[in-house]
Amino acid sequence: MQKAVDTSIYWFYKLLELLVVVCMVAMVVMVFGNVVLRYAFNSGISVSDEMSRYFFIWLTYIGAMLAMYEGGHLGVDTLIKHLPILGKKVCLFLSEALMLFCNVLFFMGTFKMHELQVSNVSPVVGISMIWIYGIGYIVSVVMAIINLNVLFRLVTGRISEEELVQVIETEGLADVEKQMQGSKA
Repeated sequence: MQKAVDTSIYWFYKLLELLVVVCMVAMVVMVFGNVVLRYAFNSGISVSDEMSRYFFIWLTYIGAMLAMYEGGHLGVDTLIKHLPILGKKVCLFLSEALMLFCNVLFFMGTFKMHELQVSNVSPVVGISMIWIYGIGYIVSVVMAIINLNVLFRLVTGRISEEELVQVIETEGLADVEKQMQGSKA
């Protein structure tokens, strides 16, 4: 799926990719370092376990934003790719509207838990848990913007027919389908 992208949006997603790498490297260093310290020196870094868990939470949410932007979330297109264009448009509209609704619920849930998370302090590191779970605000807003963009492009007729099916196939699966269609003919 080829997208014309604004430069600032491009750099925003590049920053997210960098954050994913930083979180992964930090997790690996902390967990591996703690294992080495425990087995070799019978000691460890107490914040390592907790911080690696927090990095994993952020990595998961940031990765979800990236996957949604790139169209990499799992999907089933078996029925949709056989529908006429109007059916594909209706399915895409329903899909994006439901995801937008879920993002609104996610934002509201994060907001309702905000006061509890602000006053809740992590046991080892001692930081407010809003720094960990506040990512829900960012994720829900970014994903909602992506949903609204697709809905706007769909309603205004600025979406291509290829983009109506939001599932990106792997090369291997596409090759198998081509072979199966060739054997039917």
